[in-house]
Amino acid sequence: MRLKTLLSFLIVLLCTNAFAQRRILNMPEHDDKLYYFGITFGANFSQYRIKYTNSFVETDTFKRIQPRWSPGFNLGLMANLRLNKFIDLRFIPSLSFADKKLGFTMSPNDSISNRNIESIYMHLPLQLKFKSDRIYNFRFYGMVGGKFDYDLAANARSRRSDEWLKVKPMDLGYELGVGFEFYYPNFIFSPEIKLSQGLSNQIYHDKNIPLTNAIQELNTRMIVISIHLEG
Repeated sequence: MRLKTLLSFLIVLLCTNAFAQRRILNMPEHDDKLYYFGITFGANFSQYRIKYTNSFVETDTFKRIQPRWSPGFNLGLMANLRLNKFIDLRFIPSLSFADKKLGFTMSPNDSISNRNIESIYMHLPLQLKFKSDRIYNFRFYGMVGGKFDYDLAANARSRRSDEWLKVKPMDLGYELGVGFEFYYPNFIFSPEIKLSQGLSNQIYHDKNIPLTNAIQELNTRMIVISIHLEG
């Protein structure tokens, strides 16, 4: 529901900006810049993707393990390098505060429990941005790239004796997204939505943690709705 509300707000905002654009060309020299910088902030929704062990159906501890989406937020900087008229190279170092939930049903009394894993990612993506022609003060783009994430909270959790699930701090993955650029006299307003998918197995196997024995692979997935302010 929160994701649908944010998407609806974003669509309304885009339509409002599109109708508000006048035919006066703002920042006409911007397309000739070799590089420029900006800031970025936004909301994220993250969850784990789970691959169960072969012995999961035979366990007498857990009947069901269900990942759930949870909200968070991002804050970072942007550096943009112009490669040619239609392609840019972007580096967007940021901090990503994420909260991933797991719900599980335990035997023998079918009790339901929900647990959270809070993460603070140092997010380092390198992206290729594919731009359309500029239509007055508007442009559409798509992007693809790779990422390296380091969970600053993972090591702190691993030192706790009561931790119910341990995860590795480092993750590699890919990102896909689309966005829009609206040119104003002094800055570019750029909303964007992207999928960020982790490829590394995040689970840290510890035989003393029962939940670990039921999960073979744990991958991160995040949907990020961002606002870039570029100069």
